[in-house]
Amino acid sequence: KKENQVELSQGLDLLQKHCYICHSPESSSHDEIIAPPMAAIKMRYKMSYENEQEFVDAIVAWTMNPIEENALMRGAVDRFKVMPKQLFDQSEMRQLAIYMYQNDLSEPTWFAAHQKEMHGNGGKRRQGMP
Repeated sequence: KKENQVELSQGLDLLQKHCYICHSPESSSHDEIIAPPMAAIKMRYKMSYENEQEFVDAIVAWTMNPIEENALMRGAVDRFKVMPKQLFDQSEMRQLAIYMYQNDLSEPTWFAAHQKEMHGNGGKRRQGMP
């Protein structure tokens, strides 16, 4: 059990080190961000992947080779473009994805209102919204 706590702590460290630079939970508005919040990514991936293994595999696959054809978050790609390819270590990305799946992620203060406005009907954009 202690070993699992160490892994979770390392997962959070990796998230803070590699992801929050662009996917900051500290942004003050939706207009200020340069990439979707990690909480939004987790929410979207959990809608598409039923279990932890599928979720982790999908996050790792995307982070290791982010190409538009494989993008799950079309609206984010339209707004921010595709995430630049990073030189991530695959085992670290797996650890990070496990952490994402198993834990609540920090959300920007504006996130809940944005989710309700843009995705209030089960994750799909409402008609007529960009």
